[in-house]
Amino acid sequence: MEIVEGIKTRRSIGLVKPDPVPQELIEQILEAGTYAPNHFRTEPWRFFVLTGEGRNKLGNVFEEITAAKFEDPNSEDNQKKIEKAKKNPLRAPVIIAVGVEPSERKNVIKKEEYAAVNSAIQNMLLASHSLGLGAIWRTGDICYHEKVKNFFGLSEAGEIVAFVYIGYANMEAPKVKKTNFKELTTWID
Repeated sequence: MEIVEGIKTRRSIGLVKPDPVPQELIEQILEAGTYAPNHFRTEPWRFFVLTGEGRNKLGNVFEEITAAKFEDPNSEDNQKKIEKAKKNPLRAPVIIAVGVEPSERKNVIKKEEYAAVNSAIQNMLLASHSLGLGAIWRTGDICYHEKVKNFFGLSEAGEIVAFVYIGYANMEAPKVKKTNFKELTTWID
């Protein structure tokens, strides 16, 4: 797939089949992430691949976080919300949780560490697309929760910035209308 065409045709695929994804493809996706630009070559990304029972373990963390939000977690309505949160990691056969561990070097700007990790995630999404897989970048409040950080063993400075759900698409890629770049660009001569 030609790169510009890949960029233009990649879409978030939120509905995937439960079929397993070969480890070789997952490794290609991870490797693509490591080719993102990163100032001072700090390589601030950390990858955590969850498959099988690993997804249930993350679901247990999501359950605990969600239950703690409610004054009455045992109400029928809240129980449904808690159960949904617990099952969220089962929406795809593979989740790659992507974390950032910012360098402590004085010359490194923390925002640039996040930018590097976000670039790695985009590389991973494009690699997934090029390999015939569907992927979606998910976050939300739960992503940044302290219990999630602890589950993945990140440092005090680190945090999870994305859950990339990956599998074989079980939906048509959505059509999107993009704003023409001309409307968002100022040329300065």
